[in-house]
Amino acid sequence: MHYAAITERLAHTGGAKWAIHQRCRAMKKAGADIIELTIGEPDQPPDPQLFEICHASMLAGRTGYSSGRGEPDLLEAIAARYSRRRPGVDANNVMCFPGTQTALFATMMALTGPGDGVLVGDPFYATYEGVIVASGAHRESVPLRPENGFRMKAEDLESAITPQSRVLLLNSPHNPTGAVLGADEIARIGAVCRKNNLWIVADEVYEELVFDGTFASPFDNPDLADRVIALSSISKSHAAPGFRSGWAVGPHEFCERLLPLSETMLFGNQPFIADMTAFALNADLPTSARMRASYKSRAAMFADTLDGLDGVKPFRPQAGMFIVLDVSGTGLDGETFAWRLLEAGVAVMPGSSFGANAGALVRLSLTVPDESVIEACGRIAKFVEGI
Repeated sequence: MHYAAITERLAHTGGAKWAIHQRCRAMKKAGADIIELTIGEPDQPPDPQLFEICHASMLAGRTGYSSGRGEPDLLEAIAARYSRRRPGVDANNVMCFPGTQTALFATMMALTGPGDGVLVGDPFYATYEGVIVASGAHRESVPLRPENGFRMKAEDLESAITPQSRVLLLNSPHNPTGAVLGADEIARIGAVCRKNNLWIVADEVYEELVFDGTFASPFDNPDLADRVIALSSISKSHAAPGFRSGWAVGPHEFCERLLPLSETMLFGNQPFIADMTAFALNADLPTSARMRASYKSRAAMFADTLDGLDGVKPFRPQAGMFIVLDVSGTGLDGETFAWRLLEAGVAVMPGSSFGANAGALVRLSLTVPDESVIEACGRIAKFVEGI
């Protein structure tokens, strides 16, 4: 039988990257003692008020169809949030989606097609490959170098641009490394994009989890307003990944062109979840502050404990819910290290899931209790010493 070309393009971009995570879950179900450090799922629940708002909204009958753009109150809440960063943003700059992943897929489908190039830092988040190639576009790697703290440099971006380049997919704070771009670095990157007429799609889902200092974004620069699309959600900021509530904020024309695509895929998010999200964005909730403190502390625990371990080099993150280790000094690549460490009772993600430049790395989640971090460090040390 005939299948569309998109199924071939996506055939090798999915489940294999999560094989260790899936194996870990199967082993745990069978009774194995595994410390799971694979995925970035917040280890604390959403604020109880979010459940109350969601429940009350459902009881009030907010269970019907939504609009393709999003519910009015949520559009206004998102617009207000971004207008504080760049005056002049209104509801016509906003599109609502079920999570950042859907927003990213729709945005890439709207901006790229067969033969187009999408520039992305390498290492990169595991699903980026799929959202890039889905439209027929191809990934163009910009090296994120350990000696630069895995922060993208404008000169590396400029060197990677080709005649096919159309979009820069920029992720700061960065997954998997936790690197955070400063305002000066973003200004230089923005200048390169303007010079080469590139869109900037800014995945900012970890905005609220910067450990120290301030968050910077190309969206905040009025000179880039015609080319920046900011994507985010409440998944990380409010510890609510399962509610699937995200958005894209960009130029009016972009949103108008994106609307028919969104309407073809779905009609916004569920009204009762939209009501909850609007409340979350308007309220001053402590969730992100608690997570920031917790993840920063756990990152330091991993880094301080493993820093003196022969063969392993931790990179201290500036944000987010992960820390990466360079394990090349053990004589193993990240893939082999991760699979062998799983047998020693710790599940981590191999760097190969995040691009060619991450082959020597493994990624560890910070979303486990402190006592599990301590135990994981002990198991990792014992494993490395036994190599």
